[in-house]
Amino acid sequence: MYKAINYYWRLFATGLSFSVFGLCGILLRICVFPILRITSSSKHKCVLKAQWWVHYGFYFFIGFMHRIGVMTYDIKGLEKLNKPGQLVIANHPTLIDIVFLISRIPAANCIVKEKLWHNPFMKGAVVNAGYISNGDPEKMINESVACLKAGGIMIIFPEGTRSIPGNDYKFQRSAAHIALQANTIVTPVTIHCSPSTLTKAEKWYQIPNRRFHLSMRVDNDIVLDDFLAIEPKTIAVRRFNRYLQNYFEKQRECNE
Repeated sequence: MYKAINYYWRLFATGLSFSVFGLCGILLRICVFPILRITSSSKHKCVLKAQWWVHYGFYFFIGFMHRIGVMTYDIKGLEKLNKPGQLVIANHPTLIDIVFLISRIPAANCIVKEKLWHNPFMKGAVVNAGYISNGDPEKMINESVACLKAGGIMIIFPEGTRSIPGNDYKFQRSAAHIALQANTIVTPVTIHCSPSTLTKAEKWYQIPNRRFHLSMRVDNDIVLDDFLAIEPKTIAVRRFNRYLQNYFEKQRECNE
């Protein structure tokens, strides 16, 4: 009986969590972002303020899911984040990975799917926080490099979408392009979810038989010198992309 009650509570709580997420997105779009646009002295300051609001919203959301019994989490190496000009490269096992990361990085930029510009719950955040669309690959890379060179923090998932459980990683080369072109700090972040949930192969209501645990480990920065020395740059990008893919494959094997 207890297991059944616990299961249906977590199912209800999961649905409630997504409802709260959507409501917060609407409230930010209607109530907060218009005020920021009016009161900010420049577009840049408006974007930074919007990023902070999204950060606090996501921080609240993760705390809310934790408190109502949907999830637990732990973070290792948090002190290695939040460096100016830092490129955070992470794997992408669950739907809330970006939420989890931004909840710990107050002024973060990221690459998001173009369709989110038409999502009524997310449009306000992605537009006002200056997030970068993946609609035009060349423009996406140039804007990401410019953000990093200006001292911004970027979050990128090299897979481009959530992992498919049981499949090998297939990294796109955009993260490697951006890292080498910007010649910046590259920090890998490994995310592990147990039991698996909110993957690309699962609906939100297909919850596991217990609370899921999200673990985030921030590893040491990757030294780019050897890759920057490779010519031509197309080969350097290919090798660095392969390095990243192998790196995260090894991390996944350690968690299994």
